[in-house]
Formats: sequence, C-alpha cells, structure tokens
Amino acid sequence: MTRKAENAKGDPPRFAKASFDIVAIASSAGGLTALTKLLSTLPKNFPAAIALVQHLAPQHRSLMSEILARHTALKVKQAEEDDCLTPGTVYIAPPDYHLLVNSDGTLSLSQSKLVNYLRPSADLLFASVAATYKDRAIAIVLTGTGKDGAKGVQAIHKMGGTVIAQDQKSSEFPGMPNATINTGNVDFILPLDEISPTLVSLVMK
Repeated sequence: MTRKAENAKGDPPRFAKASFDIVAIASSAGGLTALTKLLSTLPKNFPAAIALVQHLAPQHRSLMSEILARHTALKVKQAEEDDCLTPGTVYIAPPDYHLLVNSDGTLSLSQSKLVNYLRPSADLLFASVAATYKDRAIAIVLTGTGKDGAKGVQAIHKMGGTVIAQDQKSSEFPGMPNATINTGNVDFILPLDEISPTLVSLVMK
C-alpha cells in the first residue's frame, strides 16, 4: 500500500514517538559545516523527517547528500518528486529546484520563479511545511547571507510551529539567522552546538 493510499483524506502522516513530525532547515554560506555538526549529533532513531534547503550553485551537481551521509547516522538523500516523508531521513533540495511538502506528506520539486533571487527558497519550504504540519513542525535557520527563511518562519509561527535560529556568535555568516530573529517569531536563539540536543528534547520528549 502506498503512502498516498494510506492517507486517502490527504492528511500528512503522523510519526510514532515524535512530538513533531518534520524539521525544516535552511542554510546558505557556511551551511555545510553547520549542517555537518548538527546532523552528526542526532541519534539514529530520531523520529521525525528532515527537509533541508541549502543554497547551491545551480549549474553544478550537488554532492551534499553524499558528504552529509558520511557524518550522520540518519539516512540522507537528495529529494525526488513524490518522495514520502519518512522518520530519520534527511531530504535535501536539489540545485535549482524549490522543495515543497504536500498536504499528504509527499514532496514536490518545482522550477517556478526565483524567490528573492533564490531557487531553492527556504521561504517556500517553510510555508508549505506550515500549511501541512501546522503545530507539529519545527523550522531552523542556520548560517547564511541574505534573509531567506525570515518570511517563511512567520508562517510556521502563525500555524503554531516552533522556530529555532542559530545565534550570531556561532554563525559564520549571521545574515539569515539575524533576519529571522528580527521577525520576532523565534522561540529559541541557540549556539550551533545546542541546536541538536534541543531538537532531541523537543521531538523525542
């Protein structure tokens, strides 16, 4: 039976032993180092799915999934059209594609117009996650330049989800997290090394 058949009403899946079903992460400049540190300290039995937007050069094939997979016990893959969100799996937006979460918990890829000159856009990912998972979603904004994610976290917050921003001191490039913090919709402002244990506490409590 397919995930779509299991969710005939179009409802997203709810994962056992998880207080939140999905963690959506945005990063840009300095992101590979930050993501490696964050994902390497999450346990293999982490019971939520993770969707990730990292700004990448659109003209090159990304090796990010292979690199991150070497540093984490979680399964890491480049997201594909119609992937079903699964606990303990990290889905990475491919270069030059927006990553969206559908109402039934599947993923879509889109080459619709750039958002703030970006594709993939964290704002679009966060908005789709907020619409689908509401108060069972966590959004994280890590190091990066610009303000991608700041608009999207407002949607997460409005729907009752939880927002985490990396603090300025531990961010290699604080533009993105600072823009998120300045929205006033952030629940936790944390050093990078405190984000993983906070996630575990929130999701696995």
